[in-house]
Amino acid sequence: MPRFKYIDGVRRQMTAEEEAQRDSDEEQATIDKQAKIDAQTALEANKTSGKAKLKAGEALNDAELSALFGD
Repeated sequence: MPRFKYIDGVRRQMTAEEEAQRDSDEEQATIDKQAKIDAQTALEANKTSGKAKLKAGEALNDAELSALFGD
């Protein structure tokens, strides 16, 4: 299915190269979004683990220290 874009208010069909670039950009955006979600999940996991270790009197690793107290 052809894709279109607007240039100066005029609708025109994308070239094959433009469509390929757009597809690539969309894939990269999806990858970046997932990486951000994964980083947030890891941060929350390190916070939870760090709090549990502090309560138990255990040593914390660097990721847990960073998650709890920042860099």
